[in-house]
Amino acid sequence: MIHLIEPRELTGLIGKELGGNDWLLISQDRINQFAETTEDRQFIHIDPQRAKQTPLGGTIAHGMLTLSLMPYFYEKSGIHLKNTKMAINYGFDKIRFLAPVPVNSEIGMKFTLIEVEERKPGQFKLKFNLAGLIKGSETPALVAEWMGIFIT
Repeated sequence: MIHLIEPRELTGLIGKELGGNDWLLISQDRINQFAETTEDRQFIHIDPQRAKQTPLGGTIAHGMLTLSLMPYFYEKSGIHLKNTKMAINYGFDKIRFLAPVPVNSEIGMKFTLIEVEERKPGQFKLKFNLAGLIKGSETPALVAEWMGIFIT
């Protein structure tokens, strides 16, 4: 669900959880494309036969692949300020990869707004706790603190 709000409503959303309802399949093809793009061709990601011999029992997504899908999930489930002219990824404070994402898993993300700062008139820095979810698992794939700057 997209929340289209006025900037003055932001502080009322601190502590609110958003997202987690949309799921995206992590196929072997998606993993392979990411490996080619990033030059990270470790066998645990791209060689199903060798990966079967590991304790994981098969290939897994790169942690950075999971993290890189954050903008996709934010667009679908995040807070959207009315009249936003531009949004900029400001970075991460903490990132931890807690569980591997097996091939053919579905992932989702939840965002919890934890901080709002109006840096100058019409420019807002939002900070979120982010949880990368694996459908059917109680342990998230990743947790992070992410910041974005929104210019209205």
